[in-house]
Amino acid sequence: MTHSRNGATLAVGLPKEALMRSPVMSFLAAVILIPSATGAHAQTRVETGFLNRTVSLGGQTYKYQIFVPAAYNPGQRWPVILFLHGAGERGSDGYLQTQVGLAPAIRQNASRFSAIAVFPQATAESSWTGTMARMALAALDQTMREYQTDPARVYLTGLSMGGNGTWYIAYRNPRRFAAITPICGWISPGFWKTADPVIPADSGEIYAALARQLRQTPTWIFHGEVDPVVPVDESRKAFAALQSAGASAQYSEVAGTGHNSWDPAYASPRFWTWLFAQRRTP
Repeated sequence: MTHSRNGATLAVGLPKEALMRSPVMSFLAAVILIPSATGAHAQTRVETGFLNRTVSLGGQTYKYQIFVPAAYNPGQRWPVILFLHGAGERGSDGYLQTQVGLAPAIRQNASRFSAIAVFPQATAESSWTGTMARMALAALDQTMREYQTDPARVYLTGLSMGGNGTWYIAYRNPRRFAAITPICGWISPGFWKTADPVIPADSGEIYAALARQLRQTPTWIFHGEVDPVVPVDESRKAFAALQSAGASAQYSEVAGTGHNSWDPAYASPRFWTWLFAQRRTP
């Protein structure tokens, strides 16, 4: 159940913070057969499930994963979600980023998840800025070339460090995404000094400048009420600025929850209904 307070949506009765590291779950890729355009009897094998991929950028190769729904059919266009993990999932194995957040939520209801998802992995000691931001977008672009996707339904979400990355990438690509969902994220003044357009270093102005840039991007922010890692005030300030700018924004503060506000966010049917209803206009 949710209640509204000053325009914000406060979640009530949601689960307490879950473990930040869930047990490793295996997920076998399925194979579907699609009729080929070359002949009525020829068929093309299309793998579905969680699949390994690589992308090259600046002479470096990075591992990432994608999720392709079992119902995938190249005869229709599919929405795409770019997911940015948190600091604890950084590395180079191309796997850890699927153990927290969106991927476990997909595994809970894989048969009902009707979108392609992209899971890049930031390298150790990095953030979703600069090269890592460009790598994430390169993985997204590569996936959209590989599969039949809908450019009007491309979504961006991330948790913790990935929530910060969601703000960062969305600010630099304000017309790229149909909607964004930063979860327990923050806005770092130092990360924005080289932005284009440049955001002034004053911390108060940062939120207003961000809101002006994203006022046409539907946004739903989630944050735990008692988050001990990222201050909840970060999301409150961002939401207030978006409201002042006249943006289409929602804010859910998960009552009694600490840093893990992503599990209740991704478990919300209302959230998914909202997300997939968003379309980017030309």
